[in-house]
Amino acid sequence: MKLSEQFSKKHHESWVAFFRELHESSDPRAARLMDEFGQVAHRIRQLSDASLEASGLSYAQFRVLMSLRYCEWAGNCGGLNPSEISDQQGTSRNTISALIRSLEDAGLVERQLDEEDRRRFNIHITDAGRQIIAEHAAKHVQLVNELFAALSQDDIETLGRILQTLNHQTDMMKDTNPGPSRR
Repeated sequence: MKLSEQFSKKHHESWVAFFRELHESSDPRAARLMDEFGQVAHRIRQLSDASLEASGLSYAQFRVLMSLRYCEWAGNCGGLNPSEISDQQGTSRNTISALIRSLEDAGLVERQLDEEDRRRFNIHITDAGRQIIAEHAAKHVQLVNELFAALSQDDIETLGRILQTLNHQTDMMKDTNPGPSRR
């Protein structure tokens, strides 16, 4: 057993014990899985951040650019307003405003008045923003392919079904336990 595996096992055991102390009804399997999810998500984020570092973009900025590029690619929108971006990203409106401002300062997005409601404006990706997406798409695809190459086709299908179930469950929980609004 590798040292990292020994540490990981000790870490999980410690984490489960900690969770159990927080509340006696804690399911140790669920605590272990949440810890694993967190570690995998953190490591993927680190890899993504490293690939974006050269461009000076944060992961959050890149996600905004991706939303705008997808909207443009799908052909079903004339840009997105800041509230739509905030809702898509699950981020506060203040945070999105700061992200948009920094992307605008870098020349990656631009504001345009909404054609239907001249009191509002929509955010559009620029040619420079499209170029950033194109450069990082290949790196991102390589990262995703390499990550999932560790799984068999059956494992990928099983994981997909499990994640769909968890997404459905969190949607149901969100409907019955609404959190604070993101304003």
